[in-house]
Amino acid sequence: MICRLTLAALLAAVAFPAAAQEAPRWTIAIHGGAGTIERSQMTPERDAEYRAALTAAVEAGAEVLRDGGSSLDAVQAAIELMEDNPLFNAGRGAVFTAEGTNSLDAAIMDGATLEAGAVAGVSRTRHPIALARAVMEQSAHVLLAGEGADAFAASVGLEQVDPSFFYTQRRWDQLIEVLTARGLPLPARPAGLGQEISAVRDPDDHRFGTVGVVAVDSQGHIAAGTSTGGTTAKRWGRVGDTPVIGAGTWAGRGCAVSATGTGEYFIRLTVARDICNLNDLNDMPIAEAAEAMISEVGAMGGDGGVIALTADGSVAFSMNTSGMYRGWANQDTAARVAIYADDVLETPGDD
Repeated sequence: MICRLTLAALLAAVAFPAAAQEAPRWTIAIHGGAGTIERSQMTPERDAEYRAALTAAVEAGAEVLRDGGSSLDAVQAAIELMEDNPLFNAGRGAVFTAEGTNSLDAAIMDGATLEAGAVAGVSRTRHPIALARAVMEQSAHVLLAGEGADAFAASVGLEQVDPSFFYTQRRWDQLIEVLTARGLPLPARPAGLGQEISAVRDPDDHRFGTVGVVAVDSQGHIAAGTSTGGTTAKRWGRVGDTPVIGAGTWAGRGCAVSATGTGEYFIRLTVARDICNLNDLNDMPIAEAAEAMISEVGAMGGDGGVIALTADGSVAFSMNTSGMYRGWANQDTAARVAIYADDVLETPGDD
C-alpha cells in the first residue's frame, strides 16, 4: 500500500509538475530634489556624479527589498545614504539658515498601520530619517522639534554629531550669495570651513535638494520617507512640508508619496495625501493624480515635484520644473535614474 501510494505520488508529480514560484514582487522609487536643472548648466562630471549617487541610493533600498526586508527599512536605507552625500540638501550637505546653521527636517510613514514620525529643526542627529522613525516607533508622538528632538535621539541611542558635521563650503557660499543679494547681515563663518569660495556651481544651487523614497515590499506593505535641510537662508525657524504628514510625506495602504518643492504650497494643498486620495478614492491613475496636484501647485505659484507609488508597483514622477533627480527599481528591473524633465524614464505602470 505504501509503495503504491508513493508511486502514485511520483506519477502525479511527473504529470503535474509544481508551478514555478514567482519571484517576490517589490518596487522602490526615489527623488533627490527638483529645480532649475538644465543640461546646459551641468558639467558631464557633475551629471555623472548625480547619476551615480541616485543609482547607489536606489540600490541601497532595493537590496533590502530583494532580501525580503520591509519597505520601512528600504526607505530608511536609501535616505540615509543620501543624507550622507553632500550632493543633496539633506543631512551632510544641507543648506544653511540665515543664522549660519543647519536645521534638518524629516518624516517617515508606514502605510500598513498609518503610523508616522517626523522631526523639525534637528541640528545634532546624524540621520534625521532614523530619528523620525524612532519618533514613530519609540514615542507616543508624531512630530518633535529642535533641541527636544535631538535630546530624544540621544536618549534612544541614535548617533549624535557636532553641528559642524553638516557644514559644507558649497552650501556656505550659497548662503553668502543669497544674504548679500537680500541685503541681510552675514553670520560668522562656521569653524572648520576654509576661506576659499567653492568653485562648484550647480544649476539647482538655490532650488530644492530634498530627498525622498517610496517603496512597497514583498508583503505588499507601503512606506514613504522624506528628509531635507529646507531652503537657503530660511529665517525664524521656518519649517516646510517635509515633516508635515499629508503635505510632503504620506503613505496609506494603497499609495505613498514624497514631495520636494516650495513647501508652503504643498502644505496648503496637502499634496501628498490628496494624490493618494485621488488614486484610492477616485480611481484616478497614479500618474494622473500626481500631475493634477502638481498642476494645482503651479497654478498657485509654487514649483517642485513628487514621486508616487501604488501597492501594485506602479510608479509616477511629476514635476513642473526643468528637472528632478529621480530613479526606481523593482524585482525585474535594475536601478534606472534620470535628472532632466525631458529624460525618458519608463516606469512600472506606463503600459
